Amino acid sequence: MEQLLHYVWKHKLFPLKPLRTTDGMELEVIDTGLWNTDSGPDFFNAKIKINGVLWVGNIEIHTKASDWKTHHHVGNTDYDNVILHIASEIDYEPCRSNGEKIPQMELHYPAYLLEGYNELIRTAHYPACYKIIPSLPKILMHSWLNTLQIERFEEKTKRISKLMDKYNNNWEDVFFITLARNFGFGTNSDAFELWAQTIPLRAVDKHRDNLFQVEAIFFGQSGLLDSVYDDYTDKLLKEYTYLKHKFGFTTSENCRWKLLRMRPGNFPHVRIAQLAKLYHTSQGLLSKILEAETIEQLKPMLETDTSEYWITHYTFGEISTPVKKNLSVSSINLLIINTVIPFLYAYGKYRGINRLTVRASEMLETLKPENNFITRMWRECGLEAAHAGDSQALIQLKKKYCDPKKCLYCRIGFEYLKKS
Repeated sequence: MEQLLHYVWKHKLFPLKPLRTTDGMELEVIDTGLWNTDSGPDFFNAKIKINGVLWVGNIEIHTKASDWKTHHHVGNTDYDNVILHIASEIDYEPCRSNGEKIPQMELHYPAYLLEGYNELIRTAHYPACYKIIPSLPKILMHSWLNTLQIERFEEKTKRISKLMDKYNNNWEDVFFITLARNFGFGTNSDAFELWAQTIPLRAVDKHRDNLFQVEAIFFGQSGLLDSVYDDYTDKLLKEYTYLKHKFGFTTSENCRWKLLRMRPGNFPHVRIAQLAKLYHTSQGLLSKILEAETIEQLKPMLETDTSEYWITHYTFGEISTPVKKNLSVSSINLLIINTVIPFLYAYGKYRGINRLTVRASEMLETLKPENNFITRMWRECGLEAAHAGDSQALIQLKKKYCDPKKCLYCRIGFEYLKKS
């Protein structure tokens, strides 16, 4: 059972000494790494020693070693940084894309763990203090969530400020990069940010009234338009080649787009097409956003769909059932929460316009709370988000206090220790 092996590895529920790889090399586990629940290796940034030599990289775990082949990791460069492959049954020797063998360790979970497995998976994701949360005074929790909300605003403001330094205080450029990052909706956020940094916005501005040319630049810079699939991509490539030569575009080779375990509507191809349409139709978007006083005024500004080609496509060349790919209401809300409102706050701080920072907080508190695995976890613990301000606070709480085990700096942790 692969998930149980993940649990055993994460919590080091195995004898730490003596450990050996399947070919007899001495193995020491220093850090099991960060558990990855998305596509890619199972644990990131692990640290191990093999025959006394320190290795830093990723860990992949399977029930059978041959699952490496079954799960299509053979030749996949995303797994070249795997420093240790773990399996209960060793029936295969995995290799990196260059043919180099990957060290393996045989791992089994103790028999007693299987009986309590269901209970473990129900409670392992809760913070240690979850039992006292329902008994805490509401005024204490309200005060703590307000503090966390401001912390999250300040954190996002620092990110925007760093981009401002990099882009000569150009608010339009930084807004585009931030908006693009959030069009990745978590899974492809890093790839979208890297891509956005390669978009020559001054050149695009000159062709902004032509959606096809905007798409040619956007898709050409993404690396997704790497060959001709049909008449549309043939025309896109020709247009992109012309514009690239005209303006001297530079591209990034680090945009690693993810499609695995993703709904087609969230494919990067669709999101780039939506962003191209939004950029084409929304001149002066940032200025309009800064002038908006209510959420109702903001939402229509972010409504967008795609060009006609994408009605029957999710990727290049593969025809699908016709569906108009509008940006959904929930996606618009997330863009407001993660892009628009932080920008209002950051701009207000930068310019010393207090009404903008106040407006940002007020807008956040008029939106419904986010529904994700973090807010659902807190709800199960008895901590319900009343609005998006609370859900942002709860995300901050988990990521900045629970995950790094900073319980001594948390007000809930303080109460927990008082009751211990």
